Amino acid sequence: MCRHAAWLGAARPLTSLIHEPQHGLLEQSYAPRRQRAGLMNADGYGMGWYDPARPEPVRYRRSVPIWTDANLLGLAQTARSTCLLAAVRSATVGMPIEESATAPFTDGTWLLSHNGRVARDAVKDLADGAESTCDAAWVAAAVFLRGRAGAELGQALAEVVVRAGEKDPRARLNLLACDGASLAATVWGDTLFFQSLADGVLVASEPLDDLPGWQAVPERSLLTVTREDVRVQPL
Repeated sequence: MCRHAAWLGAARPLTSLIHEPQHGLLEQSYAPRRQRAGLMNADGYGMGWYDPARPEPVRYRRSVPIWTDANLLGLAQTARSTCLLAAVRSATVGMPIEESATAPFTDGTWLLSHNGRVARDAVKDLADGAESTCDAAWVAAAVFLRGRAGAELGQALAEVVVRAGEKDPRARLNLLACDGASLAATVWGDTLFFQSLADGVLVASEPLDDLPGWQAVPERSLLTVTREDVRVQPL
């Protein structure tokens, strides 16, 4: 499994997802509280954000445990955006441990993280290529293909998750994606929470702190977040 988190709202640094919260992604890498499979997330980490000076999102990915990167704190304190996504990875047995297999994946517009596992045969026929042989990269490629065909972010996630879940009943398909102006996430086999604040919305595999306001998203649901609205609908 993995843990991931995202933010949409007023500009914030990436440390607001990783280091600053009591149970941020740094702690979740070695002591997750609600993870249903695996004990740690030490097989890499990644983060992505949108900079108005660039046409595509910025990514930083490593295939080492997040706590071993001495450069991360300074980078995460400096990288600020109105739309952030970060993830720590626990690789499925048999999957490569390499940067190309580490979320977030991107097509140059969207960023995507996969928390879970799925048989690659269940997603390979939904996509025409992936940057890695890992299952998450194939999931991302399938979502991006639907985006290029005109699907909205939430619609693309929902279609891939439902079709892959039908092919692999044991799949865990918690996806989290963003496009710079909105977030979308699925709950399929693990936990997901969101917290609406005065200046934006946090979405995370598990609460980043013990403050009130975190709401659990029901199993087999699609969460969509825009500047104006937060919606939950069944898959």
